[in-house]
Amino acid sequence: MINDSVLLESRTLRTSVLERTHVLDKVKALSLLPDGMHVTTAMVAAYYEVGIKAIRSLVLDHRGELNDSGYRVLSGAELSSFKELSYIQSQASSLAVFPRRAVLNVGMLLRDSEVARQVRTYLLDAEAEVRTRPVDNLVHRASWGELDERIDSRITDVLGKTVVPMLNVLIETSGEQRRELISLREDVQQIQMKLVEHDLQISRLQRGQDVRALTGVIGTIDAMNWKEFELHVAELLRRDGCTDVEVYGGHGGDRGVDITAKTADGRTVAVQCKNFAPFRHVLSGEMQKFLGASKVLHRADVALYVATCAFTRESLAIATQGGVTAVHRGLLEAWSAGVRLQVLR
Repeated sequence: MINDSVLLESRTLRTSVLERTHVLDKVKALSLLPDGMHVTTAMVAAYYEVGIKAIRSLVLDHRGELNDSGYRVLSGAELSSFKELSYIQSQASSLAVFPRRAVLNVGMLLRDSEVARQVRTYLLDAEAEVRTRPVDNLVHRASWGELDERIDSRITDVLGKTVVPMLNVLIETSGEQRRELISLREDVQQIQMKLVEHDLQISRLQRGQDVRALTGVIGTIDAMNWKEFELHVAELLRRDGCTDVEVYGGHGGDRGVDITAKTADGRTVAVQCKNFAPFRHVLSGEMQKFLGASKVLHRADVALYVATCAFTRESLAIATQGGVTAVHRGLLEAWSAGVRLQVLR
């Protein structure tokens, strides 16, 4: 059995387990920026429940290793573009960002953190299981949930990175088949959605019933089913002074929205709720449908698209042009923790 001190001291061993970023979510939920891939230094410190200075000191001591795991310092045009995508208002001339691999890397280096110790424990358990598992019995020994999760993840990755981009190119260059290709792309995106939702269901079952007590605000939200999530958003609306809050619950008659309400000053509100997996993105087609439902069918003054994940750049552009407020994962966490949405004031 590999002990904790060996993992702390061996860069080779740390590198060998860097891809097992799923262990982060087994300990507690990691809030991501709206791009769905990165966190800031402050967010890493919050995850490991240490001070920002501790993270900065660790980066200084292990900069080369963290660079290899994806740590970057953004500046100039790259930083401007990143701020626009992630709704970051900071006036700083540079910004350090960590992908999930780098966050895991920090956990393997950070000594004075109970959360980091738990992360290392999960890593060591996983490593021991891999080392002792007979190769020829891999499929039979893995649970069906684990196999489904791997299959869903791989298929989703292929669809998102290969099939959809290829269809986008064909749509742009085609003539007679354009309509058929667009329909096919929508079908593929629907398959992506189903696979991601299936993966989330498996993850919820694996995490067990005590997840709410372990993972904080966003972890509690991740553990909700779609009905609970809609009721949660409805309570946030009431807390912020909205009246006539009505939750449709997917029973029809909602005309494309999940919740309607009125603000304290009488404006009408239409809300779409999506409790997707954290690594999922709200697609442009989904935003377009809600824009039509909220603004055309409901004639809402305030349109909220509330999601437990990030939004694609295209969907954010559509939201901005159409007057929809995109409540991404980070903003949802802040809203749930007591920060009032600006658009409801």
